[in-house]
Amino acid sequence: MAPKTDAAPRQTASARREALIDAAVEHFAQTGLHGTAVSAITADVGITQPYAFSLFGTKKGLFLAAVERSFDRVEETFRQAAANAGEESPFDAMKLSYASVLQDRALLLVQLQAYAASGDDEVREVVRRRYAQLYELVRELSGGATPDELAQFFAAGMLLNVAAALDLPDLLLNDTWLADCLREQQ
Repeated sequence: MAPKTDAAPRQTASARREALIDAAVEHFAQTGLHGTAVSAITADVGITQPYAFSLFGTKKGLFLAAVERSFDRVEETFRQAAANAGEESPFDAMKLSYASVLQDRALLLVQLQAYAASGDDEVREVVRRRYAQLYELVRELSGGATPDELAQFFAAGMLLNVAAALDLPDLLLNDTWLADCLREQQ
């Protein structure tokens, strides 16, 4: 009979990969691509740096996975909002759903870090691709928003990101949609 141990069950590679991306979002949100040590991320997850590099290749690869995760979460929020719009338009439902995104400060900060790191060609390509996909998704799900409405939607979203990152909601209360999003955030 084998001896009983109290060791935690082994995680699958997929579970470790997801945990590593979750930890990476938190770390990269605070210190960005160049200021974050992979050792800090791997220590949070309890894996070795070589294992992390075997999964993502480089620190930049891990950063890009965190960026992809942040865009995935926003897209999923918008898809769910449009699908569950009910009486309101899918476009209005997406606007209001952004308040839930604003509650995830790390997610917002990773996006801002991604924009800041876009001086790097590889980062810029991923961020550009994902932002374009997000724009197309909103255009498609909105049910016919005009280019001006889409521009306002994305401009307001960026303003909300910055305001949430800086913890400045009171400065934005003069705009009805922004105020509604910020009230739901609090």
